[in-house]
Amino acid sequence: MKGTIALVTGAAGGIGEAVVRLLAGRGVLVAAVDLDADRLTGLVGKLAADGLPVRAFPADVTSSREVETLVDTVERELGPLDHLVNAAGVLRLAEARDLSDQDWSATFAVNTDGAFFVSRAVVNRMVPRGRGAVVTVASNAAGTARAEMAAYAASKAATAAFTKCLGLEVARHNIRCNVVAPGSTDTPMLHGMHADHGAVAASVSGNPGAYRVGIPLGKVARPEDVARAVAFLLSDEAGHITMHSLTVDGGATLGV
Repeated sequence: MKGTIALVTGAAGGIGEAVVRLLAGRGVLVAAVDLDADRLTGLVGKLAADGLPVRAFPADVTSSREVETLVDTVERELGPLDHLVNAAGVLRLAEARDLSDQDWSATFAVNTDGAFFVSRAVVNRMVPRGRGAVVTVASNAAGTARAEMAAYAASKAATAAFTKCLGLEVARHNIRCNVVAPGSTDTPMLHGMHADHGAVAASVSGNPGAYRVGIPLGKVARPEDVARAVAFLLSDEAGHITMHSLTVDGGATLGV
């Protein structure tokens, strides 16, 4: 992968940050994208100080116009994109019947619309070049019902389906589109689900009352675990894999 160029959304924290670090460490020039400009700039400054090839591009992925400008700028300043990682995501917790209009709309705006806008902008530029790889970070909740996660699960299911349909349509252009579906991962999003700071223990042990099994491997994922799966699907080692969903959840969905 050394010498290639990647765009990663949701880059300022969690899984997105881990993907940026891993790719840059392998010699990929990374365009790191996030709405939080201050946090993104701080992260990229630290990585650049370590000699890693990363550039900050603050942007709002929920704006189609802003995304088109973003991708134009990245390709003009860095060069043609070889890889795209859709890692931007938000979580709004509530039972389905209690979700507000704003909760629903905001979740889909980032998780689904954002992945659509960025994928469309990047892949439209990949097609004439006849090469490229896209990985969308979805969730194991996209295929398994979770209490109080209806908006998140629905948005991730839609995004996973979109990514696979896109992969079907652009396969003839030598562009691969795959999905990574993490389970509980040690990120701020996970810890925000538990006010008592017991997120890791609760995830590992499960919650029978919410029809949620624990994690057979006895641990939550680290962001790096998910990043390695993303990097594999971007790499030539996965050169004959497309429209695939790779679950990284320690067995939490029992292989289903």
